[in-house]
Amino acid sequence: MKFEYTFTLSGTVSHVCIQDEVPSINTLIVDHDRRSLLVCDVNTERFARAVAGDTDAALCVLAAGEAAKNWTSIEAILRSAHSAGLGRDGLFIGVGGGVISDMTSFAASVYMRGAAVALVSTTLLAMVDAALGGKTGFDLFDIKNLVGTFYPASHIYMPVSSLASLPAREWKSGMAELIKTAILDAEDKDGEFLALLASLDSTHTIKAGDTLVECIARAARIKGRIVQADPKETGAERIMLNLGHTFAHALESSVGLGQLSHGEAVAWGIARACDLGLALGITPPERAAAIMALLRSFDYELAAPYPVGNITLFMNALNSDKKKKAGKVRFVVPSAEGTELVSGERIEPALIARIVGAN
Repeated sequence: MKFEYTFTLSGTVSHVCIQDEVPSINTLIVDHDRRSLLVCDVNTERFARAVAGDTDAALCVLAAGEAAKNWTSIEAILRSAHSAGLGRDGLFIGVGGGVISDMTSFAASVYMRGAAVALVSTTLLAMVDAALGGKTGFDLFDIKNLVGTFYPASHIYMPVSSLASLPAREWKSGMAELIKTAILDAEDKDGEFLALLASLDSTHTIKAGDTLVECIARAARIKGRIVQADPKETGAERIMLNLGHTFAHALESSVGLGQLSHGEAVAWGIARACDLGLALGITPPERAAAIMALLRSFDYELAAPYPVGNITLFMNALNSDKKKKAGKVRFVVPSAEGTELVSGERIEPALIARIVGAN
């Protein structure tokens, strides 16, 4: 099983490779004199050691989860790189999910003003979203991804054998990003991608020619096409990847970062985006119904307000969204084909409050 895809971001060529097993470190380091640092967490250390093989590659093992996505972890990565003697021609290798991808890439982007980075994605969410597109960062002041850079990886390996160990909650987290990607794909006019996702479930087992592998490959191509057209989210293309995320990030902050998986929050956010699109006459009722049915089939919590959320904290976080323009929060909602960006000028605050269950 092997799928390869290449796209270019701000002059950096990103090579995506879906294969059965983790790559060897010799595959990642073309220049064998170049020093490297493997970054992982306690859950993915075994994969990082498999990448290292019998070499003496340096290893930085971090705590797992969103709670560890902070400056302390970034400092640990940078300290490990310095101790390992990495120069500007060194290679940072992130082995893990979205948190490891974001932090390893950020650390590489600021180390000696920029060292190379490669990613080995071991979760579904990282494979279909986090590792692709060059967004890096960490959480600060209880705000998700407040600090970050754009810094694409040169190589992104997706060893599908690593998915066999994913807990059901992590499956669901990745599936939410797959559903998001399928919704925003305006080129999929027949809804084939969404139909493929509807055939999957949270206990799916990978095998050759598998539907899930096809979905991962589709997501890589779609996101690659979008980010290549708009590398730093200055145009109209890349912001569409934020479908559900304005609501989701506010929810994550209001319940406490790390209490929900990112995908759980995104699924809830997509449901709220459907509600907003319906209220504004942008999302056709039949499309909203199909999206909601798919989300329910994976047993996401879609109620508004979210059962364990604090609505006051939620509204404060929403109004502090970092993607605001001219002081107005912007939302991406499903349209008849793909998605549409809605400026805050078009939305009454009372409508948002009603959609999220604040009144």
